[in-house]
Amino acid sequence: MQLLSGYLNHPQQTALLEEIRAIVAKAPLFTPTMPRWGKPFSVRMSNCGPLGWVSDKSGYRYEETHPVTGEPWPAIPDSLMVLWDEVTGYSHSPQACLINYYSADAKMGLHVDSDEKDMKAPILSISLGDDARFRLGGTERSAATKSFLLRSGDILILDGADRMAYHGVDRIDAGTSALLREPGRINLTIRRVTLP
Repeated sequence: MQLLSGYLNHPQQTALLEEIRAIVAKAPLFTPTMPRWGKPFSVRMSNCGPLGWVSDKSGYRYEETHPVTGEPWPAIPDSLMVLWDEVTGYSHSPQACLINYYSADAKMGLHVDSDEKDMKAPILSISLGDDARFRLGGTERSAATKSFLLRSGDILILDGADRMAYHGVDRIDAGTSALLREPGRINLTIRRVTLP
């Protein structure tokens, strides 16, 4: 795990936020549901890139189209493609950027990103908006966890042994950032999905 605190300055965050708003205008936020029993997530999400991560009663998976509109996902912005090359050094391009919007009361339980075939590729996460209390564990669910704050402009990379570490978001500290119009947080999770 690598935490790059404050990697994006305020102008960079603002510019990236405008790009994300343009994407969401084409691919609106939707509420995913848990497999089998259909409980809604507390986060809303969208995607950009050739593939987008979705969840519903059928399971977790990547799809080429938006589950509500049926349209292909917008492209990943060039700025994020450059950032991927800059901070990961991975030789193959990402194929999916999951956009998670956390309202002030949203959270995300401990989970592992395991729906990708290319497990050698790192996971790149970008925080925009209010602080989030992030929890990181080990590769077993029973492993001890630690928590720390992710602030707007921070970049988190899960790579190597930590690529399959359990992680989640305990809470959002509403009002700790003025970047978004309302209290909340946007998290961008950028991944390579298929094998090169």
